[in-house]
Amino acid sequence: MGQRGRQPAGSSGCLWTIMMGMTSVARSTMTAELDCGVVEYRFDQRGSTTVVVFHGGHMNAGLALGEDVFVDAGYSVLVPSRPGYGRTPLSTGMTADGFADVTRSLCDHLGITRVAAVVGISAGGPTAMATAARHPDLVERVIFQSAVGPLPWPDERTRMAARLVFAAATERITWSAVRVIMRTAPDLGLRMLLGDLAALPARQVVAALSAENRRLLIELFSRMRSGRGFRNDLAAVAGSAGEVTQPTLVIASRNDGSVPFDHAEALASAIQHSSLVESQADSHFIWLGQDWPAISGKIRNFLAA
Repeated sequence: MGQRGRQPAGSSGCLWTIMMGMTSVARSTMTAELDCGVVEYRFDQRGSTTVVVFHGGHMNAGLALGEDVFVDAGYSVLVPSRPGYGRTPLSTGMTADGFADVTRSLCDHLGITRVAAVVGISAGGPTAMATAARHPDLVERVIFQSAVGPLPWPDERTRMAARLVFAAATERITWSAVRVIMRTAPDLGLRMLLGDLAALPARQVVAALSAENRRLLIELFSRMRSGRGFRNDLAAVAGSAGEVTQPTLVIASRNDGSVPFDHAEALASAIQHSSLVESQADSHFIWLGQDWPAISGKIRNFLAA
């Protein structure tokens, strides 16, 4: 079983030199050749206890978002790239159930016998759900953040547009255009992208961003890629949240324009041992909300219980 390191994507030129002078979302990753296929992952080892994070659409293991709460609490963080993202081929566990089993194999490969929690973010929600349901001996707790739940997602209009914008022939062009806009007209780019991620007017959401959060989003959007992963997410079938038996924390905002709050309510309703925390964030990005420090405290308490 081989492992190979790499430099974070886009790590060339002046932009990377500038980014290295500040906290960047980019991280280096490894690949593991498992019996079930090749999987890309990042394993940031700190304490003896691990949290597994499944990021959502357009994200891979090389991008870190919303992980500070676990890092600050001393947890190790394992982040696999889901099928079709980064260097994880679509054939490595194409479905949520399939990749749940891949994740179990990856944990075995790394010597992880128990994880404090699986964290499902956005379109990574179904994978976290499946991992908890299929491998209760591995997973102690579950955390959903702006997560897709057991409801149809996305709406048909969004689905049709995404199939065009992120098709095999257009996905690279789409993200190249995003990078150009973020470099030359960042306000316009932020308004365009947050328009689909916030229920509030995009101008209002962008105007309320702090300088640090504005920089974070510009870099994040500039590094995103969809590969074949997002089209696979669109074809995913919602799992059964009722099969999750672990204590569960569901966090979402009513201002989320990407995953409706109904998903959070459906998760909390279906999972017996669950609590729903409503974020006051302006968009899908709950980590940028003014109440995130308070929510982080609830996460730490939940993990320590």
